[in-house]
Amino acid sequence: MKTKALIAIPLVISMVTLISACTGDAGQAVRPDVPEDEIYIPEESTFFSTVWVDETTRTFSDSNGDLWPAAWSDDDRLYAAMGDGRGFDWSQPWADIVVNRIDGHPASDDLSGERLAAGEQVGKVWSDPEKYNKKPTGMASVDGDLYLAVQDLNKQQGAPAFNDAPAATILKSTDKGKTWTFDPSKPMFDDYTFTTIMFLDYGKDGSNNTFDDYVYAYGLDGNWRDSFSDAVPDPTKLYLARMPKDAVQDASRWEYYAGDLYGHARWTEPGKLENRKPVLRDDRRVYKELLGEGLSNMAVLSQSNVVYNKPLERYIYASWTEFTFEFYEAPKPWGPWKRFFSKDFGVYPWTPEKHGGYATVIPSKFISEDGKTMWVNGNTFVGGVEIYNFSLRQLKVTPYKKSKAANKKSGSNLALPENGGDATPISRSNHYGNGRSVHEGAKDRSEDSWNGEAKSEDYWGMTWSQAYKMNKLVYTTGGMFEDGGWFEDFRVQVRRNFEWIDVEGVVVSPAYPFDETAGAFAEYEFRFDETQGDGVRIVGTPGGASKFTSVAELEVYYSE
Repeated sequence: MKTKALIAIPLVISMVTLISACTGDAGQAVRPDVPEDEIYIPEESTFFSTVWVDETTRTFSDSNGDLWPAAWSDDDRLYAAMGDGRGFDWSQPWADIVVNRIDGHPASDDLSGERLAAGEQVGKVWSDPEKYNKKPTGMASVDGDLYLAVQDLNKQQGAPAFNDAPAATILKSTDKGKTWTFDPSKPMFDDYTFTTIMFLDYGKDGSNNTFDDYVYAYGLDGNWRDSFSDAVPDPTKLYLARMPKDAVQDASRWEYYAGDLYGHARWTEPGKLENRKPVLRDDRRVYKELLGEGLSNMAVLSQSNVVYNKPLERYIYASWTEFTFEFYEAPKPWGPWKRFFSKDFGVYPWTPEKHGGYATVIPSKFISEDGKTMWVNGNTFVGGVEIYNFSLRQLKVTPYKKSKAANKKSGSNLALPENGGDATPISRSNHYGNGRSVHEGAKDRSEDSWNGEAKSEDYWGMTWSQAYKMNKLVYTTGGMFEDGGWFEDFRVQVRRNFEWIDVEGVVVSPAYPFDETAGAFAEYEFRFDETQGDGVRIVGTPGGASKFTSVAELEVYYSE
């Protein structure tokens, strides 16, 4: 099997494409489907120069539950539904689903909420109630009314738990979450098709949608994430539907994306779900080879949300796996979707200083005015850390702008913020959550890349939002251990036009031994031919039985 090349292909248009409605990309050729027996991985994005995701949750709320799909309504309040908990009222009984109203802002650390409805007050289970319960997957505010997508998710103990979702429907509330209505005779979706529904978050009451009058919803088949037990096929394709505002609960009026993976939009006739095509496909698998026992070979598309970042005019899909966050961006709801960041939190156990989470949601209400700061909710109750409430961490980005190399002064350390502006550390993984320690100016704090995976490549470096001249890098190692901490080989690279390029004329002093004798907190100076770029890294093969490297500090210089 091979990776699908992203090249132009002669036009092939099906009959459904010819008769379908078209939005935004009229006249552009729709490419043929990527064959199922070929691995398809979307392109890497060139939209953001720097990306940083907090290693841990920054702000918490006094609540109980997980998932938290949210909608910002016309009363300026945030509404969110959660699963398996008590919501914002600990005195109330546990429920499989609770709807809440949330006030405050994570930046002010003053989040509070009110429980509005729970359990059977919200919806019903369509499948065998002995095996399944209700889970919220998406929420939207449309003309002041709230819509909530709810799926049946396997609740049995052991291998079946959380590993298949056979049915889903959408509920409506006209009184801001207190009461809900839906067709009680049948679910809108069944047979494991489009049963994880995530509404596109278009800001306050959908007001950021200024180019059409549709409501958009994304969907996954089979399960809300990788099916660990393989009860159903793992989701590797994200689908998209649109519907008139008065037809959110009427699947017969939904139109489905029937274009290609490159953003050429076509739509099916209403109700023709069988003619849909994926708007995003990603066949990547993470944690293919572990050092020990545990979850492995996980698909990367999961339940989260898609949010429109209006200041940046970008759509963000924040997916996740058991051990990673996976971020995608696109210029339009239908793409083309590209990968812009993967954040690796490592296998369990996690700590309060470093942990991932599941069901990542970015509420539009908390996006900063310049769009560069977003807040991500992600819950966990496993791995030794319990972040089982509405709680958020920062995602900070800087859009790319082409720049000429402009150093403030010769000989200054570009890794320090006062010299390198928004220097943002990058690494394969951070064992202890000390990612930013590599450019704090101190050389006595160790970080390493152990993550429980048998990695073949490791790196430590940084990126900037502008280019700099460089000709020296100083790498101070961190701790050394019996099972790793050193590089078996390495090279220095700079990033130029989003491509990592080996520097030339490298001289390392003292000579690096490529084994454990590299020593703990030892300094190595790399001198190389003058070059320039908006990123630099030392990259190579991690050493030892546990395949990891360590670092205490990175310094980057240009001296005339």
